[in-house]
Amino acid sequence: MKNIAVIGAGGWGTALAILLAERGLDVTLWGYEKDQVDALKSTRENRLFLPGVPLPESIKPTNDMKDALDAEVVLFVPPSKAMRPVATTFAALNPPKSAVLLSCTKGIEQGSGLRMSEVLGSAFPDNPLAVLSGPSHAEEVARKAPTAVVIGCEDHAIAKKLQGIFSTNSFRTYTGTDVAGIELGGALKNIFAIAAGMGDGLGLGDNSKAALVTRALAELIRLGTALGGRRETFQGLSGIGDLMVTCFSRHSRNRGVGERLGKGETPAAISASMVMIAEGVPTTLGALECARRLDVETPIISEMYAALYENKPANDVMQSLLGREPRAEED
Repeated sequence: MKNIAVIGAGGWGTALAILLAERGLDVTLWGYEKDQVDALKSTRENRLFLPGVPLPESIKPTNDMKDALDAEVVLFVPPSKAMRPVATTFAALNPPKSAVLLSCTKGIEQGSGLRMSEVLGSAFPDNPLAVLSGPSHAEEVARKAPTAVVIGCEDHAIAKKLQGIFSTNSFRTYTGTDVAGIELGGALKNIFAIAAGMGDGLGLGDNSKAALVTRALAELIRLGTALGGRRETFQGLSGIGDLMVTCFSRHSRNRGVGERLGKGETPAAISASMVMIAEGVPTTLGALECARRLDVETPIISEMYAALYENKPANDVMQSLLGREPRAEED
């Protein structure tokens, strides 16, 4: 696997392209906006999404998806809301069925409740599919801060091959076969990070944040197992690992959205001011649909929906969570 394509030139897609290029691989980096791609070519830097990190010469930025047709591995890294149209467009070009498709986007599709690899599978029924997830901020990966992730694939041989091309001295990869659990951990944690940030914005302190994150993990496991993930997966990198980094990190866009909500800003104002997407916002819709369909109790997700889509004030959200009927911790 020497020829790689990355579909999506945001911060995470660019960071992964840099990592793979530094492994000596030829990388095609596709971006939707022609102006952005032209800037990548001329400056050799993603100044919009990943400033200060140079692009290796072996990365070829492009606005033409046809340039990705020769890739043996294709990373899909668009925003979750764009995964289906992007996948449909690429599928229409008839890429080889031998190409391994790796989903690196964290989200749940609204309406269908599908995970991102399932969206890819509907567009590419004959291609091998895998996923990559874990606590991995683009800003730190691009600067070679020690990071560990998990690559999930039902075919262990493919997972091992991907592990080989991604592993570096600073980027450690593990493998797993629980694709559903790996994806769900990465998607659902973004919602809980908004809640954690809301507590930060309200100035509630460390005790409340620790309690919130602990109960978020219980909720993640409850919904994640109902959706087909394995409990032990949520206790690993793509579960509790990603939950911790996203709830506490200064890099977390989702935590930042919650903090701004806690300080009294409206969801509309926050959205209008952001260049990059906070995936927890659209994922809240898909996750709540799944919870209602399966009759799974998800109080934190429900309150994040109320905050994001019904303009419920942050103080009222926290009072609703604190005012719930007392119960046993294992419930």
